[in-house]
Amino acid sequence: DLDRSKVQAPGIVRDPSGGYRLFYTAIGSDRPFEACQGSIFSAFSNDGLNFVPDDGIRVAPDPAVPDRSLRVLAPSVTQVEDRLWRMYFESRGPADRPTLIGSARSTDLLEWEVEEGARLASTEGVGGPRYVSLGDGRGRLYYSESHFDEGGLADGQRMSQSIISAVTTDGLHFERELGDRMQDRYSEQEDVGITAADVMVPANETERWWMLYSAWQDVPAGTQKPLHPSNDPQAVDRGTSADFAVASIASDMAGYRSRIFAASSDDGLSWTREGCVIEGEGHEQAGIDAVHAEDMSVIRLDDGGYRMYYAACDRAGNWCIASAKTG
Repeated sequence: DLDRSKVQAPGIVRDPSGGYRLFYTAIGSDRPFEACQGSIFSAFSNDGLNFVPDDGIRVAPDPAVPDRSLRVLAPSVTQVEDRLWRMYFESRGPADRPTLIGSARSTDLLEWEVEEGARLASTEGVGGPRYVSLGDGRGRLYYSESHFDEGGLADGQRMSQSIISAVTTDGLHFERELGDRMQDRYSEQEDVGITAADVMVPANETERWWMLYSAWQDVPAGTQKPLHPSNDPQAVDRGTSADFAVASIASDMAGYRSRIFAASSDDGLSWTREGCVIEGEGHEQAGIDAVHAEDMSVIRLDDGGYRMYYAACDRAGNWCIASAKTG
């Protein structure tokens, strides 16, 4: 029982043997250690719809590494060479330490070695990485960056969480690009922040760039909000880290909503919003994604269309990986 609860943050790739391999974050009773808040797992499918979980854990947090001591999530996997793959992931320690983006490498998509150091970091936290190849020898990571008020990480309130980007020529060293790719607070549906964005790079000069991004809406005014373990520096001492799934879902279901939106671009840097594409029906309604839809991963299909895998949550607080496709 490694991955029974809080199944979220998918990352999809084609498997070199044929079919698809889906990476995702989850937590179960057989966690690597008591305070673990989530590890990265994988599952295989021949058709992209019916997945069978692989045995074991792909990447786990490590209590001996402060910045990776509690949770790893949001895997984004890319093929580096013929028999080499790299995974980028969000790495979390206690809430008073900024989240960062780490990486791991593998020759078979099953056994992963975490690489030393951070690929990207900031004083207030980055996460939700999504890697795309630019076709000119460079790669780009789209990822979220947080900013807090004067109370900082430990005691403050997050004031913004927007999407930025960085480029690389070797997959290990990144140079941040100027400006924001997508700013939050555009409407009340995005007033908590944007957690992640995945991008479809044009296949030819006639196509545009397309982005899918997920944003959270705050609870109704006056609502009591349970403290999410990821935002509590004392989560381990309070025991909410050991009971992460229950405690975090209580916060998720307090009145928040999350949705998936689209945007388009001519250059992959300046983006125009194109509206909501996964809405959900709301807290009192049926539907696999009635309350939350977020943290998507997109893959181009053989027919030229796209399939999006995303984290979905229903009105009972059940998280899972859902999918949708164009055309």
